[in-house]
Amino acid sequence: MSDNQHSGVDLPTPAEFGRSFAALEEQLGRVIVGHKEALRQILVAFFAGGHVLIEGVPGIGKTLIVRSLGQALGLSFARIQFTIDLMPADVTGTRILEEAENGRRRMEFIQGPVFTNVLLADEINRATPKTQSSLLEAMAELQVTIAGTTHILPRPFFVLATLNPIEMEGTYPLPEAQLDRFLFKVPLSYPSEDEIRAIVRETTGALQPTITPVFPEAAADHANRLRLLVREVIVAPEIETYVARLVRATVPSASKDEKVLRYVSFGASPRGAQSLVLGAKVMALLAGRVNVSFGDVEAIATVALSHRIVPSFAAESAGVSPTDIVLHLLEVGRAWQR
Repeated sequence: MSDNQHSGVDLPTPAEFGRSFAALEEQLGRVIVGHKEALRQILVAFFAGGHVLIEGVPGIGKTLIVRSLGQALGLSFARIQFTIDLMPADVTGTRILEEAENGRRRMEFIQGPVFTNVLLADEINRATPKTQSSLLEAMAELQVTIAGTTHILPRPFFVLATLNPIEMEGTYPLPEAQLDRFLFKVPLSYPSEDEIRAIVRETTGALQPTITPVFPEAAADHANRLRLLVREVIVAPEIETYVARLVRATVPSASKDEKVLRYVSFGASPRGAQSLVLGAKVMALLAGRVNVSFGDVEAIATVALSHRIVPSFAAESAGVSPTDIVLHLLEVGRAWQR
């Protein structure tokens, strides 16, 4: 670490980072039953500075997780319900003609819901590709451009998009290039029998659990400083080599692995390597370390890489998923660590 400073900003200590992260998990656990691993992955992505695509069937808590996260962080929150008739201006904002007091008319920009800290893009695959792509500049560059004028988004800016995998009619699958913009793709599984009982018990009674903001004062500033701390975590050359080799191994034209050659059409991009390193840095801090280990990379590899791998027809026929490919490469890659 560089004396816990980044461009003159006083940064929290790794211990403070761990306490803040644990407090967020505790608050989210007050209203969300189960999904502990998914919640941790979403928080890791937030502090790593990326965005998350959440995939799961209806009714298992996708929207509740995102809304609760905004409350726990103490940050501004907005929700966009993506539908087939949603237009890009409904996301980013638009210019309207207004009349001033002196009678003159002028164009004024009205901000859209994208101008927030935590944005829920609900059922993003229900909107047309044109509207889906309206989020790309915001996600990648933290700004939107309207009529030639660039408008800066608030920091932090965190997009959580939800995806319903079981409804195909009236949906527009996200292109691979847009999937690549998400740091992680986090799957949500069905709750267990005990978890369903707990959900029923906690949501049908007279008293409803509530969330207390973890960062009640200067929340955005505190969150930004925690994010800067993540960037200060050290990555050894051996880890960089491992990450590069792992990502490169997913590319059929560069891989010698038989499973990759047979079951993968397109591999992960360099953004996959960035996701691995940034996520691993957060995992290192959670372990009380200021340097990344091989285990930190392995811990987030499936959510960082699976959505960046395009399976071949042979993979779909054999029931081999991108996650299976990543797990296979992690097993192979353990030999690289020696």
